[in-house]
Amino acid sequence: MRPLKAPPATPASVAAQIAQLPELAMPEIKSLWKKLFHADTPNSNRQFLERRIAYKLQEIEFRKVDPNLLDRNKRRIAALMENGKVTMRDADYRPVAGTMLTREYQGREYQVIATADGNYDFEGRRYESLSPIAREITGTRWSGPLFFGLKVRAAQKSPAKKGARA
Repeated sequence: MRPLKAPPATPASVAAQIAQLPELAMPEIKSLWKKLFHADTPNSNRQFLERRIAYKLQEIEFRKVDPNLLDRNKRRIAALMENGKVTMRDADYRPVAGTMLTREYQGREYQVIATADGNYDFEGRRYESLSPIAREITGTRWSGPLFFGLKVRAAQKSPAKKGARA
């Protein structure tokens, strides 16, 4: 029997590089794009460029860890394009390693990265679930998956009126 191999974690350097993207000047963004994609930037939309660069940095790093990750994601995307909808997730759904969850709360944007070991990286600290992160951000108890949009709030049932006929 082979010993279990520990699942890979999001390298701190990749998380740090992604966190620094908003602070880079536009010429630095364009230079980084050219280095990663071997081409000039397709447009000057900063948000688009930052997201694509973040994805590329993660793709490069996680391809080293799991060469099949990109292929699995491409199959999932193809299935989504074919069906036109996202399938329901299991109750214990966890995002794929490297997924960056973004949430704006009270005028500030927060980012969390899912790691390959099933944990989450938030501001350089590790968390086992999203709920403590949501609590740290809001100061109140929240469902982490609900706060970050991984779960939809259940529709509330309208209370039955007293004396109403069924």
